[in-house]
Amino acid sequence: MITILDKQDCCGCSACIQVCPKQCITMLEDEEGFSYPLVNQYNCIDCHLCEKVCPVLHLGKPRKPLNVYAAKNRDEKIRLQSSSGGVFTVLAEAVINAGGVVFGAKFDEEWKVVHGYTETKNGIADFRGSKYVQSCMGDNFSKVKYFLDNGRKVLFSGTPCQVAGLKLFLRKPYENLLTVDFICHGVPSPKVWRMYLNEVIMNQSVKSVSFGSESKKNISVVSITFRNKCLGWKNFSCVFTFSVSDDKGEKKIISSSEVFSKNAYMKGFLENLYLRPACHHCPAKCLSSGSDITIADFWGMNKVLCDKDDDLGYSVLMVNSINTSLKLIAELDTTEIGYEDILRYNSPIEKSADPDINRNYFFSNLEKKSLSLLIPHALYRRRLLKLIYRIRRKINLLLSQ
Repeated sequence: MITILDKQDCCGCSACIQVCPKQCITMLEDEEGFSYPLVNQYNCIDCHLCEKVCPVLHLGKPRKPLNVYAAKNRDEKIRLQSSSGGVFTVLAEAVINAGGVVFGAKFDEEWKVVHGYTETKNGIADFRGSKYVQSCMGDNFSKVKYFLDNGRKVLFSGTPCQVAGLKLFLRKPYENLLTVDFICHGVPSPKVWRMYLNEVIMNQSVKSVSFGSESKKNISVVSITFRNKCLGWKNFSCVFTFSVSDDKGEKKIISSSEVFSKNAYMKGFLENLYLRPACHHCPAKCLSSGSDITIADFWGMNKVLCDKDDDLGYSVLMVNSINTSLKLIAELDTTEIGYEDILRYNSPIEKSADPDINRNYFFSNLEKKSLSLLIPHALYRRRLLKLIYRIRRKINLLLSQ
């Protein structure tokens, strides 16, 4: 029976839930907004399958990639719509062309991040682009197994811990499975995302009073892009697009754009303020997830391949398995590079994110303050605490002399 004594020991992959033959495990959200498994002990038959598929209990072996490439999609339109070089779309289209199925993370109707699948090229667009929220897996591991057992080729994309969970859930290798993960900084709280999105909508509602008459306004989110390249890839923007209408039927499309360095949600994420506890002790670093391919942003490209850097986004593509078809890579514009070139500017390949010293402060005040105030205040408080620590060290050093 799976038992979570310390929250850092659960990455939330949900493999345990889907493998349970008695369906006696449910995921419950805690006060921070992260979901953890809860076992109905009366229905549990002690088969221990939940323990056997846990990627925290069964760590993979650290690896080095077989080949590393700087890569981009040859279709510039797709590349601009993607977070980096548009590599995922090429891989996904190849699987769809072979009659396969593609799994990935997408927004649902309520703008929650969930896993799903598509059997069409048009559906790939839902999975394109970074989504800085932990996705809800649902029963997608079971769906992957169903398609594989029926001879369909499957591409499954997700975080390294999700890929590790899927591999353990399947309990045997499948030649028709292609797994793609990415270099993961960590996953933010779905609760924080919900609260932030509600604040964004509320702020837009106040602004929209100037639209038309003073009648009631109806606001709905049309699209969300975390990594818009309107100001370039290195200076990406968070863009929210809304549909605003009044009771007279007048409608207007409004966009709100903010550079990531000024966006409160992105700043809190990048400073590790509200990551899942397991992300600070990640069980799937060093390419140990078992994925066939790892993709990522090519940070540091302006130093490694400066002649190719056009600030429109390049991807890193790491081939980790000898079973990966090189035909997939042939469809991309690639340049082979060294693993050290990637590691130098992308330490999350091997290193877990350090928890912010104000993490507890942030979550203890989550229900008391708006995020637009709480996130900047927590980050300011951290800078202040670090300054105090440095001053204390200097004082102690002087006193010890």
